[in-house]
Amino acid sequence: MDGLILLRPWWLLALLPLAGLILLRAARAPDAGGWERVMGRDMLRAMQALGALGGRQPLWMRLLAPLALAALICGLAGPAVPRSDAPVLAQADAVVLALDLSPSVAQGPGLDQAKLAAAGLAQALSGRPVGLLLFSGEAFTAAAPTLDVGSLQTQIGVLDGDTMPAGGSRPAAAIGMAAQMLAGLLRADLVLISDGGGIDRQAVAEADRLAAQGVRLWALRLTERAAEAPAAPPEALDRLVRGGEAMDWDRMDRLAARLARSGGSVRDPVLQALQYRDLGPWLAMLALPPLLVMLRRLE
Repeated sequence: MDGLILLRPWWLLALLPLAGLILLRAARAPDAGGWERVMGRDMLRAMQALGALGGRQPLWMRLLAPLALAALICGLAGPAVPRSDAPVLAQADAVVLALDLSPSVAQGPGLDQAKLAAAGLAQALSGRPVGLLLFSGEAFTAAAPTLDVGSLQTQIGVLDGDTMPAGGSRPAAAIGMAAQMLAGLLRADLVLISDGGGIDRQAVAEADRLAAQGVRLWALRLTERAAEAPAAPPEALDRLVRGGEAMDWDRMDRLAARLARSGGSVRDPVLQALQYRDLGPWLAMLALPPLLVMLRRLE
């Protein structure tokens, strides 16, 4: 089954001693009600052949109890499949994309690079909630972290040079807004997609504050700028990276792979259980038939 996981896999370790119990019961000597300890082997065999003593139980009868235990253990391991009606936990394990729409980007070929990088990351990170911030002289929230990749890509697709109402470039504003959006999360990442303009002491201070919250900061460097805009130092974005890496925008696939791998390393078991349908109780019910047969034999 696609997407099958185990919510409590450590319970499977209990199958090891159970396997030993099954081997012992399968190889157990004939049970003759205690007579086997005082009668010779030939006499015991003859008395059993005459039907005077209870014979050895069939193998399937001796395995009823182990089979019931095996079903219970497998049920306790929690086999589960993804729920189609699972609640969207948009604030768990989020990634926020901060998109630079300052004039040096929005009025030149860097805009296409920024949109391609943002759309590519949103698609590649479809397993994690992704949010979108836009910034120039000020920062604005375009989308809170969401699993709806389609709506996010639609918003990215309509961005143009007139999207932001003011000029300037203040990455510090975007990092500060991301800190508010990601506050309190066990794991989160911010990806700054920018040409490196406007990085100052305040931006570095905001990056330090974000890192103190446990949020990693990555950067995708746009390599094209508007013709009249002064070029930013190539290493400018490196000053803001905290726990991540700065790379050119066309290496977004590499960045997406690293974010996708790291996103599942910290999981809240309660949140995970909400995303999956636990089949354990149904599997444990398979223990009922052998138990009922055993009870019937005891009557």
